[in-house]
Amino acid sequence: MEKILDIVDAIANEKGLNPEKVTEALKGAFVQTAKRVINPKFAFEAVINNQTKTIDIIQTITVVADNDERLQDPEIAPAYISIKDAREYDDQVELDDQLQIPHELEEYGRTGASHLHREIEYHIQRLVEDEVFNKYKSKIGTLVTGRVTRVDHQNATYIEIDEIRAVLPMKNRIKGEIFKVGDHLKAVVRRVDMNKENGIQIELSRTSPKFLEELLALEVPEISDGTVIIEKSARIPGERAKIALFSTHPQVDAVGATVGVKGVRINAVSQELIGENIDCIEYTTIPELFLSRIMSPAIISAVEIVRDENGEAQKAIITLPSDQKSKAIGKNGINIRLASMLSGLNIELVETDAKAPQKGEMQEQREQKEGVDALKALFN
Repeated sequence: MEKILDIVDAIANEKGLNPEKVTEALKGAFVQTAKRVINPKFAFEAVINNQTKTIDIIQTITVVADNDERLQDPEIAPAYISIKDAREYDDQVELDDQLQIPHELEEYGRTGASHLHREIEYHIQRLVEDEVFNKYKSKIGTLVTGRVTRVDHQNATYIEIDEIRAVLPMKNRIKGEIFKVGDHLKAVVRRVDMNKENGIQIELSRTSPKFLEELLALEVPEISDGTVIIEKSARIPGERAKIALFSTHPQVDAVGATVGVKGVRINAVSQELIGENIDCIEYTTIPELFLSRIMSPAIISAVEIVRDENGEAQKAIITLPSDQKSKAIGKNGINIRLASMLSGLNIELVETDAKAPQKGEMQEQREQKEGVDALKALFN
């Protein structure tokens, strides 16, 4: 146990740990060893001795009167010493002084050395686990890439990511995905847990909206640098998704930048998501306008937001021509479900007998309105 501090840097370099944390772990190992081989009820402290490069074990004990009742209580007596006994160590001590008694683990021979070795291994391993846990805890919601090492009988896929193995459960895979050993795949960290029984457990996901957002950030430079912001996103994995975007720069079109020239950017993301269709929508803080956009491809007539007594939006009543209802609902209800997820509101559809204007009619209406506005401006 001589010059044990010499191994601190070696352990820190080998395990990728902070030397100060390694030192604290070693001190903890010494204290636990002292409790095991000397007395579990003693109050020990591990003190760094920089001259000898060792860790000294010190027992701290409070000096009390010879007839103090605490000396008779077996549960707390080890923390106290009578003044008579204390003066055998130091004839200058007084009542309530803190007496520090040094202990040498070497005196306990192979038993002490064996216990210390196991304690050091345990404390360093816990330190490594804590570092890995904190590292991946901070990565929740971020993209990771790894290699498939195993697929079990429940189709849970185990992926090796750097120094640890993570699991992609069947429920977090896109429908139709099949992985085999050796495949490389991307996913987001969904949850990180640690317990004594199973150690660190990392759960991945390819079905969360965050996975879509991370893939877009990887593919679209304007998103990764913050020029374009993903305000909201919603997915029905493998089928369809809607994302609400806005630009922080007046000369950057959020939707155009995300879609890319001839759709190259959005298609690359869609391909990773097994052909998932992705609708890009320009975000606005005006709820009625936002709802009209996210109901696309349906053309709607009006939007009414129903609020509670506190002014909180409860649901949206959307009026639309009867021939637009099927588009608003979408195949298997996908469109209205995504719109509800994206807006956070229940959506009620109300039909009218009128038909939605065709593209040519809409252009004509716009031109007529612009003409009327121009005439008004001349006479004002």
